[in-house]
Amino acid sequence: MPEPEKSLGQKILSFFVKDETAPGTDVPRTDVPGMAGSGAALPGTPPPASQPAPARPAPPVANSSPGEIDAKFADHFTEVLSKANVPGPDYFEFRETLRNLADLGLPEDKRYQAAWASFKAIAGNVDVAMLTATANGYLTALNTDRELFLKSVETALNERVGGLQNEQKTLLADNEAISKQIAELQKRQQANNDRLANIGGEIAEQSTKLTQNRNNFEVTYASFTEQIKHDVSKIQTYLK
Repeated sequence: MPEPEKSLGQKILSFFVKDETAPGTDVPRTDVPGMAGSGAALPGTPPPASQPAPARPAPPVANSSPGEIDAKFADHFTEVLSKANVPGPDYFEFRETLRNLADLGLPEDKRYQAAWASFKAIAGNVDVAMLTATANGYLTALNTDRELFLKSVETALNERVGGLQNEQKTLLADNEAISKQIAELQKRQQANNDRLANIGGEIAEQSTKLTQNRNNFEVTYASFTEQIKHDVSKIQTYLK
């Protein structure tokens, strides 16, 4: 019988995330510098009438780290795997047995074989094909979840960053028209310049946040899937 969902989720999480790097542990890292003001800023005051063209701000560049295992994504993948868990002994029970043998100092092939013997004694009539099939089923669940997540990130980037970039282009075009009538429109031009000075930082902030989130997701996803793939490979190598 499957255990209650909370207990199952805690088990699954323990299979993939070591205690010393468990979710919730603060990992110090260098903050990504803000990009506000990194481009060429528009002048704080309107130029003389004889020189009406204001400087264009340099486009901001998003900056993010390569990613790291993220506690919230580890919890998320745990929930995905919990929902995909099938009744009765399968890959997860085998992995639990394998984990319990980790501290015995056995060679890798012996550890997998000992875990398989122990698992069969508990599970009864099972074979390696069932073990790899259920492991691949969990990989499929993770892959499906990843595709949905990346699609949502792409949509968010297009909506948030694209909207700000369109606003930036519109204001720059407006400033070009204002510069031709600068004597009459100095106040309007200054208001637009103030807004332009802030847009670069907003674009960089949104891009950095979403890109970092995607990178953290990818690293956490890779951690889960590589462990499962490693197990599948060793199962196919050692359990024949």
